[in-house]
Amino acid sequence: MQNYETDVIAWANEQAAFIRSGRFDLLDLEHIADEIEDVGKSEQREFENRMAVLLAHLIKWRYQPSHRGKSWERTIKDQRTMLMRRLSKTPSLKPDLENPDFWSESWADAARIAENETGILNVFPESCPWDFNQIMNPEFWPE
Repeated sequence: MQNYETDVIAWANEQAAFIRSGRFDLLDLEHIADEIEDVGKSEQREFENRMAVLLAHLIKWRYQPSHRGKSWERTIKDQRTMLMRRLSKTPSLKPDLENPDFWSESWADAARIAENETGILNVFPESCPWDFNQIMNPEFWPE
């Protein structure tokens, strides 16, 4: 049997083979449960990261109008699309949109990204000035 600690990929392939062959008695249930939880956390992290990238680009769009270009526009459009796709494929992410911690963490990450990329410091609002509908609206470009 493969060891989870030394080769997680070989272990995962072996566990999948056990499931497919009905050898449930050989399953490493504790580690399987951990991996399933990690899948959910990974989806959540991707959603949070995409929101932070979108917000960072909206911040840059708002605070550096002279630098606006097709690249920023494309990133904003792409992130909006990918966020909507994640929400449609993983509806259990929707409650995050009502969670103040999600917004404060996403905004803090976005502001840090924007500060690092623009050199603009101590100017951005403490919290996100836009609601979800504005952020996701394809017609919304902060001025």
